[in-house]
Amino acid sequence: MDTRGVESAAVRGRGVLEGAFALLETLRRYADGAGVTELARACGVPKGTVHRLLDQLVAVGAVERYDGRYRVGPRLYWLGQAWEPHPGLRAAARLPLHRLRAATGASVVLSVLCEDRAMTVASVPGEAEGIVQVRDGLSFGLDTAAGRALRGPLRPGAVLDREDVVAGVCCAALPVRSPDGRAVASPAGMIPAGRRLEPLVRAVAEAGAATARALAAGGSADGRRGAVPLSGTRVEPEPAQRAQWVTCRGERLTGPAERAGSGAKVT
Repeated sequence: MDTRGVESAAVRGRGVLEGAFALLETLRRYADGAGVTELARACGVPKGTVHRLLDQLVAVGAVERYDGRYRVGPRLYWLGQAWEPHPGLRAAARLPLHRLRAATGASVVLSVLCEDRAMTVASVPGEAEGIVQVRDGLSFGLDTAAGRALRGPLRPGAVLDREDVVAGVCCAALPVRSPDGRAVASPAGMIPAGRRLEPLVRAVAEAGAATARALAAGGSADGRRGAVPLSGTRVEPEPAQRAQWVTCRGERLTGPAERAGSGAKVT
């Protein structure tokens, strides 16, 4: 049997698929949509090819046409909701993240490693929104507090960023570990510079501990699917997640365990 025709069709199919994804990646950068000419120029692809791909993507709901412009369609959003960076992670973190936001006013994100970057898989806007906007799907470098927490902190406790990445914003992050000890995510809180970091560190540790407990129980943090109910109870961080001490620009922040033993006051 001559398979050359089949192989040639497979190669063409891969080329079309790669072209479609390249076009979608380009469309993602245009929140207000883009026209055919603009997309062809950005992709370096002939207008006829772009127009044909767009027609096919519109037909399956991956792209939508609006006032002669094109933008990412609802079907991609729907499909994306099926992706789980770790089984049950987003459900486990949902309530702890909202409690972290309510307790501190911080802008809150939950990030995971994605190749050589960190990606936000859940977010709650807060007081830092005017400086740093948070939303799901954003990726950023591993030099951030969340990125360093995902790589594995050099010392126990929280990883701090005191305006190291973005002027006017301070951040605290901790790794969330799966039952087998792997760092699977990092909750982080961002607050305007000038506010005390200690309350944020404590709240981030509690959110991380609640998420880890829900993951271990196989459910969400509100008690569904066997998770331990958290309503009306105080969540204490697991020993490995307690902010025992962290150093940031020469400043030492004590955690709950150390304060209980020494009575030290941190400002």
